[in-house]
Amino acid sequence: MNQPYWDQNKSNYWKDQGLQTNAAQSQGLQQFMVQTYTWMALGLAVTGFLAFFTVSFEPLLHFVFGGGLFPLIIAEIALVIYLNYALNKGIHPTKGLALFLLYSALNGLTISGVLLAYTMTSVSQAFFLSAGMFIGMSFYGYVTKKDLSGYGSFFMMAVFGIFLAMVVNLFLGSPAIELLVSLVGVLAFTGLAAYDAQKLKHFYSVHHSDSQGLARLSIQGALSLYLDFINLFLFVLRLLGRRR
Repeated sequence: MNQPYWDQNKSNYWKDQGLQTNAAQSQGLQQFMVQTYTWMALGLAVTGFLAFFTVSFEPLLHFVFGGGLFPLIIAEIALVIYLNYALNKGIHPTKGLALFLLYSALNGLTISGVLLAYTMTSVSQAFFLSAGMFIGMSFYGYVTKKDLSGYGSFFMMAVFGIFLAMVVNLFLGSPAIELLVSLVGVLAFTGLAAYDAQKLKHFYSVHHSDSQGLARLSIQGALSLYLDFINLFLFVLRLLGRRR
């Protein structure tokens, strides 16, 4: 039996409403992702500027590598821990963004040494290779229907193992361990780029109606993606870079 006309209209109404809601959420998700990657890119720009400025400004270079490096590293660790805590506790997004950019600036100071240790050609090649890998895996994480949550736990365990092996190799000085660590590091942080992109989609679907919460999540997501890219770049550079 045919559905009554008014029932058809009501059914079509709810169908149209569902399509409009899905379209609005899809557009909102795209805006959220663009904002997140914009903050991440801004953080990378600040880091790059401070790194190049440090190696070109002798007084600052002497400060960093004349005794200031260790305190700066401690400050970085404390700041990133506090930033994550503050974002989870509801800090205003503007303050969160300012702290993220401060962290990016401190990181620029501490990693400026790679510009002294490696040739500029190696640094440029490592950066563009890392960017290509990062963009490709981020896009995969965004569009794939496959659940990557299980892989995320695996990648985080790999990261823990990497840094443990790096500490051990400080005493052993084994080239084989260094090569293995670099390879695993590239794989782990490439995978995390895809995992974090998908995680951001999930966070948006849960918090899409909370504008303040989304603003904080975009900064927290930018921090995660920033760390993925920086570490990927450093491991690619360790693996393929040519030292001065």
